[in-house]
Amino acid sequence: MPTAAHPDATALTDEELRSLDAHWRAANYLAAGQIYLMANPLLTEALRPEHIKPRLLGHWGTSPGLNLVYTHLNRVIKARGLDALCVWGPGHGGPAVLAGSWLEGSYSATYPDVTRDAAGMARLFRQFSFPGGVPSHVAPETPGSIHEGGELGYSLAHAYGAAFDNPALLVTCVIGDGEAETGPLAASWHSNKFLDPVHDGAVLPILHLNGYKIANPAVLSRLPEPELDALLRGYGHDPLYVTGDDPDTVHRALAAAFDEALDTIALVQRSAREDGAPERVRRPLIVLRTPKGWTGPAEVDGVPVEGTWRAHQVPLATVRENPDHLRQLEQWLRSYRPDELFDADGRPVAEVLACVPEGSRRLGASPHANGGLLTRALPLPSLDDFAVPVDKPGTTLHEPTRVLGDFLARVMDDTRVRRDFRLVGPDETASNRLQAVIDSGGKAWQAGVLPVDEHLDRHGRVMEILSEHLCQGWLEGYLLTGRHGLFSCYEAFVHIVDSMVNQHIKWLKTARELPWRAPVPSLNYLLTSHVWRQDHNGFSHQDPGFVDHVLNKSPAVVRVYLPPDANTLVSVTDHVLRSRDYVNVVVAGKQPCFDWLTMDEARVHCARGAGIWDWAGTENGGEPDVVLACAGDVPTQEVLAAAQLVRRHLPGLAVRVVNVVDMTRLMPHEEHPHGMTDFEYDGLFTPDKPVIFAYHGYPWLVHRLAYRRAGHPHLHVRGYKESGTTTTPFDMVVRNDLDRYRLVMDVIDHVPGLAVRAAPVRQVMADARARHHAWIREHGTDLPEVAEWSWNA
Repeated sequence: MPTAAHPDATALTDEELRSLDAHWRAANYLAAGQIYLMANPLLTEALRPEHIKPRLLGHWGTSPGLNLVYTHLNRVIKARGLDALCVWGPGHGGPAVLAGSWLEGSYSATYPDVTRDAAGMARLFRQFSFPGGVPSHVAPETPGSIHEGGELGYSLAHAYGAAFDNPALLVTCVIGDGEAETGPLAASWHSNKFLDPVHDGAVLPILHLNGYKIANPAVLSRLPEPELDALLRGYGHDPLYVTGDDPDTVHRALAAAFDEALDTIALVQRSAREDGAPERVRRPLIVLRTPKGWTGPAEVDGVPVEGTWRAHQVPLATVRENPDHLRQLEQWLRSYRPDELFDADGRPVAEVLACVPEGSRRLGASPHANGGLLTRALPLPSLDDFAVPVDKPGTTLHEPTRVLGDFLARVMDDTRVRRDFRLVGPDETASNRLQAVIDSGGKAWQAGVLPVDEHLDRHGRVMEILSEHLCQGWLEGYLLTGRHGLFSCYEAFVHIVDSMVNQHIKWLKTARELPWRAPVPSLNYLLTSHVWRQDHNGFSHQDPGFVDHVLNKSPAVVRVYLPPDANTLVSVTDHVLRSRDYVNVVVAGKQPCFDWLTMDEARVHCARGAGIWDWAGTENGGEPDVVLACAGDVPTQEVLAAAQLVRRHLPGLAVRVVNVVDMTRLMPHEEHPHGMTDFEYDGLFTPDKPVIFAYHGYPWLVHRLAYRRAGHPHLHVRGYKESGTTTTPFDMVVRNDLDRYRLVMDVIDHVPGLAVRAAPVRQVMADARARHHAWIREHGTDLPEVAEWSWNA
């Protein structure tokens, strides 16, 4: 049967009850005031239309419940001396969280012009959802937040990410019943199978069931309670239920639920840390049922509002025009008795603040919600320790991600005590050749273990679950609270988190503009098992478009790297792990790849971002006739093979080979900090010579990045064009016209004067492509001249 939290289960005194209710009423008043008022904040005179905002924006429905949680969190934080963080999941709950932080003083500490008095209250009200003000949802501008209130579905994953390797932290997470219907949130309940009670903090989910979303009932709120209870217990929780619409009863019940939940958490942690208890036990969860829009207007224009979907946004919509609505708004606001809650100067009275903690224990002042304050630089090893020897370019092969795995394993080893580095991925770490990291860090796991299992570790820091959403959410919460990490994923399936990375990029862009937010470690993607070497999985696993998606976002935040070999991959990874406030996308293969650059050369080339490979070209100090450019490991190999064919068949042609590691270098300097000036770009690619560019992804991206360049009319890009299947590795590039033979044909087609003179050479290249098609259908393998190719120029 469901467990109810009864009012008599706590020793809440009448004085504590009055203080909690006063704080809650004050927060409700401030939340409603933010939605409606632009003047007369303390109602010192009768409300008039000019006191009301001309555009009423915001969401009232969720605010009373969030205010209730904020109030009761204050009590337990202060009483128990807790370090706590709250992730506010319901969309557009900004009025409540802003109200709580203003009452506790953390908002005024962050924004000194919004003082904790009548003048500051007026500013708080006016700025909300107002031009030049603050958003209606919990946002980077909100002190104490690590979560964008509009991104429904990710709150619980963020909460667990914040708790990992934070043993003294309590992370509460309010989950709206609409949010609870999303796929990412449904998967997030399984995060408790990864929470280590020894090294991690605690997560206390609070499922707030107020019954409705924007216009429809919420699914979980309509489940019979035994069915809901069975669901939550099946997820591994012990639910505590708080239900009602009488404030005194709900206050007592919620206080009891918090006390019981926190006592249970303390017992679980003590048993694991002091007694070594190995068993995973059920974790507490609070189910809070209160009416949507509680304490607001019960009816408007003869239809019910409180407790219905009509309370979701603005219950009284025509206050300026409708005298009855204006009168009803004033009655509503005065029902909180603001004259009892604020003194004549607009400051909260002592009773309102009696439950509020002090200093950094205030929810709006937690350093964990401004994680850059807690960030320590990673102890990264010397790159020389992992350098692949390269005596001559293109003669030896290594699996780049396997080499990187050794580098990351050292990072994992060197953070074994401080525990501030994690690797996440959807069950692909070993597949992506990063096995060494597992050997070092172990795979986090708190569920059952069988004798056949390998590397499962209750204290592990490699996190694998077949949900890209959870991997992303965990890592975001981990990074935003000041730690470091890497997300390894198959290139085609990282698109699952497109919306999540959108929100994270927006968060970082805004946070960078706030002087009080300290820079946090970057979100780093390693995309491997990529489009050109998914020949065995086929078309479904072939999609290089995540780079296009990311490069549409804020130039201040996004970076994209395509290292062509093992040494450049290690160098790039060293760079991105040192960076702050970026989203870095690194694309590299896991299959054997030629080694082109020594580690010293790789450092210089990666720092430059794009450069000429003199040893591969035939300029000999002169001006090139054609530029062969490449970005990505497979395109680089094909360009160098094409350059070798040009040497052999067109020995008088001056060829320049350019390799691009940092894709944002192609952008104009005015549009991206890494972008080249026109002078730099023309010096590298020339303003008037044909450029044959072999690119890892969709070719139109290169055109988009370089469209303003003088040489753009001479730019011809080859890349992936949605032609894939289960086939041989070389056939993948042939199918998409990225192969060496096609590139030589492009040189002949675009260098003036070659079309006639080199027609026999072009025919040889076309014949080679035809021979390839016949060969693979007979032998099932690539042509020997391709499979056995190396750089022998």
